Amino acid sequence: MDGFDTLLAILIATIRAGTPLVFAAIGELVTEKSGVLNLGIEGMMLIGAVTGFIFTVLTGNPYIGILAAMVAGVAISLIFGVLTLSLMTNQVATGLALTIFGIGLSAFVGLAYIGTPIDGLDPIAIPVLSEIPVLGPLLFNHDIMIYGSILLFVVVSWFLYRTRAGLILRAVGESHDAAHAIGYSVLKIRYLAVMFGGAMSGIAGAYLSLVYTPQWAENMTAGRGWIALALVVFATWRPGRVLAGAYLFGFITISGLHVQALGYAISSHLMAMLPYLATVLVLVIISRDATKIRLNAPASLGRPFHPTA
Repeated sequence: MDGFDTLLAILIATIRAGTPLVFAAIGELVTEKSGVLNLGIEGMMLIGAVTGFIFTVLTGNPYIGILAAMVAGVAISLIFGVLTLSLMTNQVATGLALTIFGIGLSAFVGLAYIGTPIDGLDPIAIPVLSEIPVLGPLLFNHDIMIYGSILLFVVVSWFLYRTRAGLILRAVGESHDAAHAIGYSVLKIRYLAVMFGGAMSGIAGAYLSLVYTPQWAENMTAGRGWIALALVVFATWRPGRVLAGAYLFGFITISGLHVQALGYAISSHLMAMLPYLATVLVLVIISRDATKIRLNAPASLGRPFHPTA
């Protein structure tokens, strides 16, 4: 394999490595745009990963597994929604508890499935386009979930900034009191946003267990839920920056593996840490203006609301 083929292979692997972050971070972005801070992404991803894997093993159909993971993500997010939106518990503490719950529950439920082999999703080559030199294999020969992640980015960007419903969602996140005063159901909108975030986290987990490494392993998200949270903040709640940050994480992850494959005597622990460290550092540099972050953050983020208060 020459240098160009190696670079092409790295870029293709980068897209695969960044895809679960695209799902999880875009879902969290929508949740936070509504004014709700959900720190339970890591737990929801693990629940989605183990649920998708189990249903795929039982049915032999990975698409049913993906659907089951999405439903599981919604179910877990509803627990968070009831506690924080209806019972008005602290969103930070509840999110952290949800992550701990997801880690424990997924490890318990998935214990019997460790080492079970499955067939992952096959790539779908788009006719004609996949035969274009370089661009064909890079952009048009992926599994359906990668195409879905790009479609998700486009649809969410359009929804947030080009539709009335997106404007209402952002208005609720900016001032829930004002939105309530003019007749919008703040709780209903926030419930829908939380459920959407849960669904995307479930799919992100399913991508890991069904496609990226088609197997179940305890705590296999390896902190990607926390990276997704950091991406949303440091990307200043902009979908384009979230997408770029996800692929940056994927690129550094894959580059580290290639460096080790070339035989350089670098600690594997250091290389495993590098993607997380580099992604956060780059995003911190990009968003070093703290005032800019405060101005872009939804003004009601993390603040409880009750219609009778």
